[in-house]
This record gives sequence, structure tokens and C-alpha cells, in this order.
Amino acid sequence: MSVSTIENDLLLERQLCFGLSVASRSVIAAYKPVLTALSLTHPQYLVMLALWEEAPRRVKDIGSALLLESATLSPLLKRLETLGYVTRTKDATDERALAVDLTPEGAALRQQALSVPGTMMARLGLDREGAMALHTSMMALIDAATHADDR
Repeated sequence: MSVSTIENDLLLERQLCFGLSVASRSVIAAYKPVLTALSLTHPQYLVMLALWEEAPRRVKDIGSALLLESATLSPLLKRLETLGYVTRTKDATDERALAVDLTPEGAALRQQALSVPGTMMARLGLDREGAMALHTSMMALIDAATHADDR
């Protein structure tokens, strides 16, 4: 590898972190008008997706699914409760834990949300296979970053 190749490694356009950061902001911005129709922000949408898969769920389990800390998740859950989409109650099996469940309105919102993935693929110029390939690559990258200290 030549010195100029190594020097070029510091070009902004070659930085993985730069590309991921801009892509993340851009994709989330593209979601905004689509999710506004559901009265959701992108982080709230992710919480709802987790609950549509399985509800009720403990706050800890939602955090694990979304890779979010409780301090980040709590305000999201409070806002979703204010919107009337979820309830937060003490867990029946562990009174120290908080269980989050869908309200009938939150469960019904799933029907409206069914159009979001297709709309987003169209907005981003992706087909289902392309979206899945990107998802697979991102999950592998998340896994590698999560275990980077192990190397």
C-alpha cells in the first residue's frame, strides 16, 4: 500500500462513520412525513414496531430489542402513553418491572402502519430484496461494532 493510499484513507468521503451518519439522518428525515400521518416520530415508531410484534413487554425487553437505554426509552413511552397508544403498568410477575401494553388505539394504528415499509422503499428507490440486503449488511455491521472491543 502506497503512502498516498494511506493518506487518502483520511479523506472524509472514505470514512465509514461519515457515510453511515449522513445515511442515517437522511433516511430518518425521509420517514418524517410518512410517520407524521401516524402522529409518530421515528423513535416512537420503532417502539410501536416492537410492541406490534409482542405486547405486553417489559421496558427492559423493549430496550433490549431496540438497543436503547431505559433513560432514552422512558420519555418515548411517556409520550406514547400521552398519545393514547400504550399503557404502562407494574408487571404482574415482578412489581419492580414496568410492563408496556398497547391500547386499542395503539393496536389499531398497526393497520395504518402497514403501508409504511412499502412507502419507504418507494421513497428510497429500493425493492424488497434491496432493502433486505441493506438490512443484512447493517445488522452485520451493528454486530461487528458491538463486539469491536472483543477483538
